[in-house]
Amino acid sequence: MTDSNQQSAALHFSTDIKPLFREFDRNSMIKAFDLWNHADVVAHQDAILHAVESGAMPCNGAWSASQVSTLKRWIAEGSTP
Repeated sequence: MTDSNQQSAALHFSTDIKPLFREFDRNSMIKAFDLWNHADVVAHQDAILHAVESGAMPCNGAWSASQVSTLKRWIAEGSTP
């Protein structure tokens, strides 16, 4: 698979988004919602995206531009499980 094919491949929560959230991130947010649960992430995706774009989340260091881009693309594509 070429890089352009990888870019166009559909993103999925279980394989592309959930792994972005570490156990530490999940435990930090579990009282509000579960970062390892598709429905919870979809319900809060705008706030999560804002937090990672601003660097407020995760609480111990900002995501890379690539990670933020992956989350944005997944949301734009319809937040596939």
